[in-house]
Amino acid sequence: MVLEAKGIEKSFGSARILKGIDISLEKGDVVAVLGRSGSGKTTLLRCLDFLEKADKGTLFFDGISHDLSTITRREIRDIRLKTGFVFQNYNLFSNMTALENVMEGLVTARGWDRRKAEKKAMEELEKVGMAEWKDHYPIQLSGGQQQRTAIARALATEPEVIFFDEPTSALDPELTGEVLGVMKDLANEGMTMLVVTHEMGFARKVASRVVFMEEGRIVEEGESEAFFSSPREERTREFLKSIMSPLS
Repeated sequence: MVLEAKGIEKSFGSARILKGIDISLEKGDVVAVLGRSGSGKTTLLRCLDFLEKADKGTLFFDGISHDLSTITRREIRDIRLKTGFVFQNYNLFSNMTALENVMEGLVTARGWDRRKAEKKAMEELEKVGMAEWKDHYPIQLSGGQQQRTAIARALATEPEVIFFDEPTSALDPELTGEVLGVMKDLANEGMTMLVVTHEMGFARKVASRVVFMEEGRIVEEGESEAFFSSPREERTREFLKSIMSPLS
């Protein structure tokens, strides 16, 4: 087990956003998290990568147990050195080229020599089909190219798990395919991924498991094909009926 979270709770003021979430990832798993807007999907991802602090819960990572209500900065740093996060809106530095964006975390957070960091960054840019745009700034890149650069940045640290927060939602439809193609390649290579997404085709054909959230709870979880072909819960069936076209 690479990652296992139990009893994750999170509130903002009086609003309970996560109400006791349990989720796990085995090595090589691709888990798609589905749900309507406001169901708590992104908050769950942000709590697992410590972009938000959970109120309660336990995280088991690499065999070590962490109490999320008392976790230390050192523990958080150690975990985040082994994870990557791909944001909905890319979060690239506008004053840096694609190559510099991928290098930055290696140099500043990990203390790599710039020559070593550049070599690694180029390897990852090549992997996502961005090598020829290495000297372009974000404003010179399409949304799909920016997101592929962001994926290269996450890959450069050789993470054990990558979290994806709706990585295609800010893209025009014609650019979505290039990003999903990169993610499919990563899945085929055995990358462990937790993906919040509205892309049902990706969830059905690429994900190994699907989690459906509603109102801060997991309603149903299962193997992807079974989830789509024979959901157990009525709320899951209603959700799928509302988003799937007759031709899906």
